[in-house]
Amino acid sequence: MKQQRTEIRQPGSEMPAGPIRFLGPGIILLAAAVATAPILLHGSYCGDDFEFHVLSWFDVQQSWLHGIPYPHWMGSANYGAGEPRFMFYPPLAWMLGAALGLALPWTLVPVALVFLVLAATGLATRALAGEVLADAGATLAGCATLFSGFALFTAYERTAFAELMGGFWIPLLLLFALRDRRTEAPLWQRALDGSALPLALVVAGCWLSDGPVGVMASYLLAAVATMASVLARSWAPLLRASIASALGIGLAGLYLIPAAREQGWVDLGAAVNLPVFQIENNFLFMRFTDPKLARFTAFLERASWLAVGMIGVALASAGVLWLRSRRPAWKTDHSQKPGLARILGQWWIPIGLIPGVVLVLLLPVSLPVWHLLPKLRFLQYPWRWLLVLEAPTALLFSAAVWPTGARRPGRRGFVIAACSIAFLASTFLAAKNFLRVCQEGDTVADLLESYRGGGGLEGTDEYEPPDADHWKIATGLPDGCFVRDSDTTLGVAETDGAIAAWTPEQRSCEATATAQLRTPEHVRLEMTSPHAGFVILKLVSFPAWRIQVNGKPAEQADPRDDGLIAVAVPQGPIRLTADWTTTPDVILGRVASGTALLVLLGVRWQERRHFKHRV
Repeated sequence: MKQQRTEIRQPGSEMPAGPIRFLGPGIILLAAAVATAPILLHGSYCGDDFEFHVLSWFDVQQSWLHGIPYPHWMGSANYGAGEPRFMFYPPLAWMLGAALGLALPWTLVPVALVFLVLAATGLATRALAGEVLADAGATLAGCATLFSGFALFTAYERTAFAELMGGFWIPLLLLFALRDRRTEAPLWQRALDGSALPLALVVAGCWLSDGPVGVMASYLLAAVATMASVLARSWAPLLRASIASALGIGLAGLYLIPAAREQGWVDLGAAVNLPVFQIENNFLFMRFTDPKLARFTAFLERASWLAVGMIGVALASAGVLWLRSRRPAWKTDHSQKPGLARILGQWWIPIGLIPGVVLVLLLPVSLPVWHLLPKLRFLQYPWRWLLVLEAPTALLFSAAVWPTGARRPGRRGFVIAACSIAFLASTFLAAKNFLRVCQEGDTVADLLESYRGGGGLEGTDEYEPPDADHWKIATGLPDGCFVRDSDTTLGVAETDGAIAAWTPEQRSCEATATAQLRTPEHVRLEMTSPHAGFVILKLVSFPAWRIQVNGKPAEQADPRDDGLIAVAVPQGPIRLTADWTTTPDVILGRVASGTALLVLLGVRWQERRHFKHRV
């Protein structure tokens, strides 16, 4: 029995015994703390997506306080008129941020989130590397992925917290896609070797974290599984990947199905139509000719140099491993290097090809691929593929520099010292070049003060109704504004390009009303209309809203330029209600997630049954 159990354990996966087994994870946590320290010490921490995420956390908490466990509507956007942000933006990042806000002061939430995600990224990469390297080498890989550059770039400058989560999922995807623990078993047992369930959870996690991460993970899994099947001369890796993809996407169905079905209700094209978001303009070292876009040129240049550095390290490390494998001494003594032997075996081609493929995708020659493959253009930036490169680069680097065997133990101390210096230097350079000082009004404290002020905040281009311009929504609007003409302009802009502001003195509303009840999903207001006309609600139009006037379905006017809802009302007292409804696609998404969960439990039961039978 003991010998049979040994067969199913992977080379390199044996962990140290006793308290020392916690040394590796402890080092990863320390590395994550070092990588997060500049944010804490900087004092003023902001970035490209900082305001978007922080305000989302505030609003999610408000929804929770109103008894809404899974919010769909962000009520504070568009100066209180709201937007369906949570319908289309994956939930893990905004739920984690809001949850941390329940336990920590808001000023510490971004720092804590970065630390947790970086620590998880290092531990996941360590688990991947542990399949092919000894414990020390795997720990080095976990640290290397944090300081490889892109993780710090994403955390410091871009503050793309949702995308940062991809650094945790991608190593696990590679781990469970490439792991092959039953090489002699029949096809189904080889595919369901205990990796299908965690791989399905990883696929679901990618889609529930970030849309671009989900797209990249799907293509990566398809490519890696195909290559693994060719190398193994078995359909098992492809079969496992297919099962996991279907179940993972099914698990994420409660978000994916409504988001896919309702994307025609908003202007998601705004996310890719602007020049700065187009693939053609974001290949390596491309420059914008418009002087107004000079800042984006500098941004792309930093991302390009980062890509060159990461790909250079990955390819150089792969070359070192290949040259080492050609030495006669290695061929006769490779039994002392199980990690190196394995990575140059069945794992070598899938891992080693990733840097080359990413390099091609960063060059203009790959443009036909971006046009051909579905949804690939929604990545906006080719250099987003550096997220997929983090773990392979760390793995190749660690395998190349970490001394193997019992000879020359002094080399290990040298490698540890050299890598520690390099990692600290990477952190210093990243902090110097990527961290930004917040502008006035952009700090967490400023955003919280504005949010609590109740005036609402700016909206997002891609979540506005089609053919509407959310920048035309005025600040200070009443909950209900009675007008004779539904196209009446509300608010006046003092200067060109400024946000319009509404005041009673403008007399654009013949009568106004303040809502007796206003929650993220329900609005109640009463008023008396002097004659038949229209009530313009401080509420952005979206089909999920059910509007009633005096208990009957309201007749909505033609769409307004600012996207606000205008409903026809009769003369006299009116009672107007707006309620968020559960649309059929939302119900379908929940059914899909529940069904996928049940099937996944069945797959898990099948895996455990075969596992016990074999052991």
